[in-house]
Amino acid sequence: MEEPRWTSDLNDEDLQFIRRFVLASGSLKQMAAEYAVSYPTVRARLDRLIAKIHAAEAPEPQDPFERKIRLLVADGKLPPALAKELLQAHRQNSQPRKPSSSR
Repeated sequence: MEEPRWTSDLNDEDLQFIRRFVLASGSLKQMAAEYAVSYPTVRARLDRLIAKIHAAEAPEPQDPFERKIRLLVADGKLPPALAKELLQAHRQNSQPRKPSSSR
């Protein structure tokens, strides 16, 4: 059986969180107690993980650079505003250039 696409972008810490979440029957309250953090902290971690999975499973075709940028944002390692600028610059540089006409 082939590994699902979304799991290839998760690190060991992400997979461990998912494992503990399943074993806690999806209880964020129990997860907060296990990690000795607040409920909002666990909720934020889960939200980042959800965003990371969405980025990995995006239906539109993405080049490797765009996919990596989206995963970095989902992981909280890159601010969304900077990611937007990087993606715009990347798209501009990736577009085929029209030959200039000389007269």
